[in-house]
Amino acid sequence: MKLKTRRAAAKRFSKTAKGYFKHARANKSHLLFDKPRKRKRNLKRPNYIKSGQLHHNLKELMPWD
Repeated sequence: MKLKTRRAAAKRFSKTAKGYFKHARANKSHLLFDKPRKRKRNLKRPNYIKSGQLHHNLKELMPWD
């Protein structure tokens, strides 16, 4: 049986050269006037999933990426 990549996961995560999964951070879409400038600046940077249960699940959802 052919394995397919889960498109929802592929749209939200991308795999790096070292095997980590990169994704955008949450809380950057609205109510930005209440958040400090430093917090908003740090939300621009991507977040990496290096290990753990979520990393294992993503490897199953995206077998070819």
